[in-house]
Amino acid sequence: MTQFLTPADPDYDTERAGYNLAVDHEPEVIVAAASVDDVVAAVRHATARGLGVAVQATGHGPSRGADGVLITTSRMDGITIDPVARTARVEAGVRGGALVRAAAAHGLAPLNGSSPEVGVVSYHLGGGVGMLGRSLGWAADHVRALEVVTADGVLRRASATEETELFWALRGGGKGTLGVVVAIEIDLHPVTRLYGGGMHFAAADAERALTTWAGWTRTAPEAMGSSALLIRMPDLPVLPDALRGRYVVHLRFAFTGSAEDGGKLVRPFRDLGPMIDTVAEMPYAAVGSIHAEPTTPVPFHARNAVLASLDAAGVAELLRHAGPDAEAPYLVELRLMGGALARPAAVPSALARRDGEFVLYAGAAAQAEQVPALHAAYDRLFAAMAPWSTGGVCVNFLSGPDVTAAQLATGYLPEDVARLAAVKRAVDPDDVFRTHHGRPSASTRPTTGALVP
Repeated sequence: MTQFLTPADPDYDTERAGYNLAVDHEPEVIVAAASVDDVVAAVRHATARGLGVAVQATGHGPSRGADGVLITTSRMDGITIDPVARTARVEAGVRGGALVRAAAAHGLAPLNGSSPEVGVVSYHLGGGVGMLGRSLGWAADHVRALEVVTADGVLRRASATEETELFWALRGGGKGTLGVVVAIEIDLHPVTRLYGGGMHFAAADAERALTTWAGWTRTAPEAMGSSALLIRMPDLPVLPDALRGRYVVHLRFAFTGSAEDGGKLVRPFRDLGPMIDTVAEMPYAAVGSIHAEPTTPVPFHARNAVLASLDAAGVAELLRHAGPDAEAPYLVELRLMGGALARPAAVPSALARRDGEFVLYAGAAAQAEQVPALHAAYDRLFAAMAPWSTGGVCVNFLSGPDVTAAQLATGYLPEDVARLAAVKRAVDPDDVFRTHHGRPSASTRPTTGALVP
């Protein structure tokens, strides 16, 4: 029997909570879905009452709070692996780490992201910048089919041969806007190990480390995934003394080639003398340890931009705003793109804007009274880095209550924004799925992401 929760139920607050506490869901009804039938019932309940529908698996990427019906999918945790076909069918509530472990049992790997805690379905709907992306492409490029409950309460299957416009739109452009994806079928890959890990550099070595890394990325092979994190570590006793409360540059590496070749590739950084060096041979199942992202829920605000390049002047400008002497109120990550991430998908999707060599991401936990100052700091950082920007964003990294429809639109080609709007009008003409990226404008009706003019 479908479980409907209202604010009077004792489990209401627990059920509505997600990872990003900056977005507070206050729905009239929560449906704790354990099956497709529960999702269908929730959508039909909403449409019968003129309510909007939002979906939450882990709560990492919400942009607007739900006020109508919130469907939580964490109980839909089924994973089916076909080791011969090298595919997985993954239900709506599965997290990345669970899929990595299930696939590893068969000597296979998905194109998962850096955090094991992020939901698999929503990650793919946003495009999916995977740890193996530079060699294998976007996770969305490896989606074979999606099972989705649309606004009419009907379960549909979208693939390259079924509901083809919906299939095109969902991959990269359908996060929370076109229906509730209850399951996804994806490719798996014969990857069992990596030469990977991270190196931490002290504040005194920040400029040398980041300058070396930026130059090194120009010739890094596609088999090498990498990122750079600039952060003042929290003063927590669980951290090593070398990191606790200190500013560091954390360089991360994920190489699918041999350990011998990997050692040669990271030698320039070892020669700089990192404080901590964990780069070594590892099973792919341990991939989440490379970024070691936090799991404790926080009110998080973030912004990103895609950079066309990063030369010495760009590094210097970035360090002026986010270096050890800047006292920036945020962390900064540079994610290396390019390679297969820049190539068109074999089966076209909404995610066709693939320019740029890096994603510049800034994020911070902030209480309400700190948000205006944080926004001002972001404004300064991204204005300063504009000369290196493509003018676009990475849709996968958009989250929090600050995302606007205009920002979201820059993640797509202009013609694809219009095409996404047409798909939206066809499958959800009454805008049932209206709690998603892009906050309402004071001068217009609530936006549907960036997709409905």
